[in-house]
Amino acid sequence: MYHRNRWMIAVLIIVTALTLTACAAQASQTSTTSTSSPPARVEHIGETDLSRVILTAQAAKRLGIETAPVRDTQVQGKQRKVVPYAAVFYDLSGKTWVYMNPELLTFIRASISVDYIDGELAVLSDGPPSGTEVVTVGSPELYGTEFGVGQ
Repeated sequence: MYHRNRWMIAVLIIVTALTLTACAAQASQTSTTSTSSPPARVEHIGETDLSRVILTAQAAKRLGIETAPVRDTQVQGKQRKVVPYAAVFYDLSGKTWVYMNPELLTFIRASISVDYIDGELAVLSDGPPSGTEVVTVGSPELYGTEFGVGQ
């Protein structure tokens, strides 16, 4: 019985050592990947105060980015341009924005004017054209990335 326990302990030590070695190798590979390829790139847009935020696929997945289209719909008997209220982002001065998603993994902040909120919809008096994809989950993280918060 004593010898059997010694073998089991030896096997457990070997398995633990192999597991720790694999974890260390994976951590090393992850840190190498993250230093060679940043999760986001920010490009200033011409003479504006706006920037283009370009994420890696992994960063977008990690942030859980979701989008929905700007659309025209009947609200209180009138045809209006709407976005999900979840897409509306307020900056520190109270100005209203959405993050447009003009192409895969690319996000640009766009000013909007909210006329009123109707349930889950923000009814706009001004904003991006209908059909434009806007971010409904992840806007605060994009804003932080755009302005370098936490760097």
